[in-house]
Amino acid sequence: MTDPVVTPSSTPPSGLFIALEGGEGAGKSTQLRLLAEYLAAEGYQVRQGREPGGTPLGEAVREILLDRGELAIAPSTELLLMLAARSAFVQDVVRPALAEGAIFLADRFEGSTFAYQGYGRGLDLASVQSLNAFATAGVHPDLTLILDLPVEEGEARQARAGKRGDRIESGGREFHARVRAGYEALAAQDPKVHRIDAMGTVAEVHERMVARVISALHGRTLKREALNSQ
Repeated sequence: MTDPVVTPSSTPPSGLFIALEGGEGAGKSTQLRLLAEYLAAEGYQVRQGREPGGTPLGEAVREILLDRGELAIAPSTELLLMLAARSAFVQDVVRPALAEGAIFLADRFEGSTFAYQGYGRGLDLASVQSLNAFATAGVHPDLTLILDLPVEEGEARQARAGKRGDRIESGGREFHARVRAGYEALAAQDPKVHRIDAMGTVAEVHERMVARVISALHGRTLKREALNSQ
């Protein structure tokens, strides 16, 4: 008996995972929205989510971590809560989007853990990275864009916007200086991580981001929406 002929099934193209990172006041949410709009206008299928959050579990963890100021949360506990939310985010949100061939935009991902819990909280970096690897199960951004802004400018922007800081945002200037140093170290050691100057107008920063994303898209086949669909 001869073996049956197997015809390879057509598999959807793998997507592109882009994470936006940065300190407080750098404009991540605004830039993520503009980038999503730009990519959608170019015909790409775009999905997005935020960390911690993006799933029912993640949103519950977000509320505990950011808004429950009466709770005493040790740095190691903070890390493990973040990673529990990330595990659900990867399995329930990121993986399905990438399997569809979409571009997935994340408002924070593992770079934040490296900078905030590693450098900011002073946790052992090797342990942080090892635990993060377990939580992400091999899913990592193809491109990470760090919106880099002096700590003092970030504070000034938040003050002008009348924004009240959450538990992590209220960590103090020295804490946020360590966070910025963590992002700088990450960009220096990982070729997939790029610093984007966040000074200037919203439009100028958007142009810088688009230029970097266009470079990352070069040569990739990604799923596109029907631009003329109703």
